[in-house]
Amino acid sequence: MTTIASGTDTLTRDALTVLQPGFTGTTAPDWLLRRLGEGLASVGLFGRNIASPEQLAALTAQLRAERDDVLVAIDEEGGDVTRLEVRSGSSFPGNHALGAVDDVALTRQVAAELGRRLAACGVNLNWAPSADVNSNPANPVIGVRSFGADTALAARHTAAYVTGLQSAGVAACTKHFPGHGDTAVDSHHALPRIDAGASVLTERELAPFRAAIAAGTRAVMSAHILVPALDPERPATLSRGILTGLLRGELGYTGLIVTDGMEMQAIAATYGIERGSVLAIAAGADAICVGGGLADDETVRRLRDALVTAVRSGELPEARLAEAAERVRELARWTATAAADPVEARPDIGLVAARRALRLTGAASFTPLTEAPYVAAFTPVANIAVGDETPWGVAADLDRLLPGTRTGSHTGEDAGLEALAAAGDRRLVAVVRDEHRHPWMAAALDDLLTARPDTIVVEMGVPQAAPRGSLHIATHGAARVCGRAAAEVIAGVQAG
Repeated sequence: MTTIASGTDTLTRDALTVLQPGFTGTTAPDWLLRRLGEGLASVGLFGRNIASPEQLAALTAQLRAERDDVLVAIDEEGGDVTRLEVRSGSSFPGNHALGAVDDVALTRQVAAELGRRLAACGVNLNWAPSADVNSNPANPVIGVRSFGADTALAARHTAAYVTGLQSAGVAACTKHFPGHGDTAVDSHHALPRIDAGASVLTERELAPFRAAIAAGTRAVMSAHILVPALDPERPATLSRGILTGLLRGELGYTGLIVTDGMEMQAIAATYGIERGSVLAIAAGADAICVGGGLADDETVRRLRDALVTAVRSGELPEARLAEAAERVRELARWTATAAADPVEARPDIGLVAARRALRLTGAASFTPLTEAPYVAAFTPVANIAVGDETPWGVAADLDRLLPGTRTGSHTGEDAGLEALAAAGDRRLVAVVRDEHRHPWMAAALDDLLTARPDTIVVEMGVPQAAPRGSLHIATHGAARVCGRAAAEVIAGVQAG
């Protein structure tokens, strides 16, 4: 164990221990290494930190050379939210695809293979899975990150995912407690509110978290949402009634509680990150995630000092901060001793799952394409969790199978007419993402199908809108493997 720098008192060390900051670059900056020596116990990784598996392994080794029990966390859900493969698209379908298949053994296998890859790169804490029940189809931030709108389905697959991921020695962090599915606002931008009654919340939102706890999830992430039935004043991340009373007390959870990113506007714009961090620890959180947008030493210093000042002023009990820091160290000890199950690598399991997740309408009368089509991608604005760096769609895989495939991205009220003009006499493949949430996208499909009823439609979001087109393919997510599976159907390629 790395010795903490002399002169660093217990209070300051505990304040650093509860932070989970991010940083920029593909190697660890000097300030981060110095803070690890002073007591910082966790680091959060994002796409900006990852260039290749080899580079990531070197980075985590660099961190462990400074502190051998450091928690290295990542936001790797697979599917639409990937950091490991941020520039290529994920090798794994996301939760919605796994829920569509509804094979808990497959979900467990996918999570285990993802965990195996993370562990091989030195990552030992994954901010996944999303246990949110996507009960609101208009949800702008959960969607395909959820296993589905059925509570029992979400619960059994959350448990399977936790079991699979942790079988690889990687701690699961089930999110976003007490459930972000019934929201119409993205907490990256503002504070969402869920007005469901307590009985609905108990039966619907909490069921997947109960399943995750029963499966032994090592961490739970709080949501920046206001749930008046549980706490009319403070969002879950800052609510003692929700984190300590409900999660710890009623649900009996004893593991680590991590906040969602404190720089998200639901907290930062209302409380500020320093005040929010103090309130979160006081409410029962054990670790402060602040890695997404704020990634520098100044942020770490400000949060450390805010926690220390709160203890010294009597606002934050020192025992509560010490308890939180000890839970961080307890998880670090688990990751250091957790033995991965001896399982064979399954590099193909993600593609297998993506193929099984496809739902086809009109397949009986469909003749696969033999000539290169025009792929019209109707591209919505990506939410912050997904980001706009990661490619999606079917064009690249269709071009591999049908060389000469052309593609264009279209948005706005004239998107359909633009796509028709660009396609010329080529067969049209229209790729959409959550058609039901974007009126302009639905109108674009109207234009295409009126002029060209033989258009193939690929829905890579939540397939809420009625299927249409000469062939409609619902992939249940926009991961790279989902696009490949759809392209195989369009080109008539046998899976293998």
